[in-house]
Amino acid sequence: MTGSPDSTAERLVRQRRGKLHPAVARTREAVRATLSELPQGTTVLVACSGGTDSLALAAATAFEAPKLGLRAGAVIVDHGLQPDSGHVARTAAEQCRGLGLDPVEVREVEVGNQGGPEGAARSARYDALRAAADEVGADVVLLAHTRDDQAETVLLGLGRGSGARSLAGMAPAVGLLRRPFLEVPRATTAAACIASGLRPWHDPHNDDPQYTRVRVRHEVLPVLEEALGPGVVEALARTAGLLRADADALDQLAAEVAESALSRVEGQVRADIAVLEEQPAAIRTRVLRQAALEAGCRATDLTAGHVASVDELVTDWRGQRWIDLPQGVRAIRQGGFIIFGRDVTP
Repeated sequence: MTGSPDSTAERLVRQRRGKLHPAVARTREAVRATLSELPQGTTVLVACSGGTDSLALAAATAFEAPKLGLRAGAVIVDHGLQPDSGHVARTAAEQCRGLGLDPVEVREVEVGNQGGPEGAARSARYDALRAAADEVGADVVLLAHTRDDQAETVLLGLGRGSGARSLAGMAPAVGLLRRPFLEVPRATTAAACIASGLRPWHDPHNDDPQYTRVRVRHEVLPVLEEALGPGVVEALARTAGLLRADADALDQLAAEVAESALSRVEGQVRADIAVLEEQPAAIRTRVLRQAALEAGCRATDLTAGHVASVDELVTDWRGQRWIDLPQGVRAIRQGGFIIFGRDVTP
């Protein structure tokens, strides 16, 4: 690890303010709470776009990680979607190195077209982050999603008629990914960057109304704040946390049922109807969703509507032939089972 705990960000804050800025303190506290659970010697990577949130995360991590005996680096993903993306990525990398992060890598990716522009970029980015973590031996990748991002995610889920798992928003930890800022407002990360003398990049896509999330951010949330009063963002994020606890409990129960209800035979997944009929809908549909995913459906393409149609093969059987699911998977009722697989026929 290069640099010292007295990072560039810390020196600048002390020079300009004479004391630690409250926004800087809050970002550090959030990062410390996440990193303190890790054993000494762990390598942590910050996913940094060069934007306000991720630069604030990079600065806080550069300060806190050495104090906890951790090695901290950064990975910058260049999606190549804008003419100056290479320059933006190099500038972000330079700032990360200036903060003392090491290693710092820039990863260029090709964005496909599966799941729309936002979904395709996200898939490419997460693949690159996992690959970078594997190559440098990192056990954790930090993402800079804020409380505002969480509120937007909940609203998007509401608008799509999603279930509890989607309305639970983004998890603080899943696999190697950690999100320290889920309770930190976006205004705080912006203030932390200003106080630290950092130079964030403003992504023009964040102002482009063709993206649904941008419309939620700039049009929907302000209207809700005006109509309902301040605190809507905080309330939505709190709702996500409450729903996540419920969804986690239901997922655990469904996983236990799936052990007895699901079997795998020659590339097919079979769900025992007799076992499923005994379960409440919240458990039964989760097991059916798991079966569809194991058979080859992609989670981003498998909708609640798909699962509801498959559930009717259990609860409202009227001789339906089969249900077509994403990625060429079919679900068909045969001999006491719902069978999931490709090219399944009666």
